[in-house]
Amino acid sequence: MTKLSVNINKIALIRNARGSNNPDILRIARDCERFGAQGITVHPRPDQRHIRDKDVMDLKEIVTTELNVEGYPDERFINLINKVKPHQVTLVPDPPDALTSNSGWDTLKEKSFLIDVVGQLKSYGCRVSIFLNAEPYLVENAAATGCDRIELYTEPYAANYENSKDEYIKLYIETAIAAEKFGLGLNAGHDLNLDNLQYFKTHVPHLLEVSIGHALVCDALYYGLENTIGMYLRKLKD
Repeated sequence: MTKLSVNINKIALIRNARGSNNPDILRIARDCERFGAQGITVHPRPDQRHIRDKDVMDLKEIVTTELNVEGYPDERFINLINKVKPHQVTLVPDPPDALTSNSGWDTLKEKSFLIDVVGQLKSYGCRVSIFLNAEPYLVENAAATGCDRIELYTEPYAANYENSKDEYIKLYIETAIAAEKFGLGLNAGHDLNLDNLQYFKTHVPHLLEVSIGHALVCDALYYGLENTIGMYLRKLKD
């Protein structure tokens, strides 16, 4: 079964809007695990607008499944990872002021940079994943960085799911096959939801983990957190 990692950034955004500790991020993380999630994902940005660095350190102490920390590998982020040593680090090429992730790494252009960063993060004992567009030609250079996994950027698939899913899924399948060929594990995330998740899981081979936040939190407003996590898990069953 493909694992579900719940991204709790949007929960932190709600908390920060009032300046208190409601909702409690640590309680939410514990409950997500209790309701069946197999991981917790966070993306601490430099402006601390949702998940804060202290949240990441606190989460490492209580997450019992897998803590996945996403971010651009600048000095601040690397220092945080060295302190926290999460189970998995997902490298994204976002500039500091980005609203959300909108593209994967150019592993040809950034190969040397990524080799250095991946080596440093792996020396901390972390599994390292690289955020990647669904382009098979990028996979060989991703593997050359020494990373353990790639995470497929799924927004193009999600945006075209209603009208062109059969066409758009092809590159994801080809990229997944390339990842298997080069010995890389496969994750995916961005705009996956209850409508498009099962089709993606069914067609893309070797999928180990999906990271879902925005859609899951929105669904939880209607269905409740426990029920929503159960609904997503059912979409991921083999």
